[in-house]
Amino acid sequence: MARVVVEVMPKPEILDPQGKAVLGALPRLGFEGVTDVRQGKRFELQVAGDVTDEVLASARKIADEILSNSVIEDVVGIEVVE
Repeated sequence: MARVVVEVMPKPEILDPQGKAVLGALPRLGFEGVTDVRQGKRFELQVAGDVTDEVLASARKIADEILSNSVIEDVVGIEVVE
């Protein structure tokens, strides 16, 4: 069985309070030089059989309609992981 990985990120114009919290914590933990953090989501869809163009199109539809909120998020990646 193969996996299709879907990555979703907040749109650039949307505030990301979780990313800001991580950014604020990094210097306190000794990590310097990071200027921004954005937190997104990763979904792994396990699929039966081979990943065909039809399966990828279905994964794109799932990503656009179910896994992301198109008002505030972008689907930034769909990748096959064997």
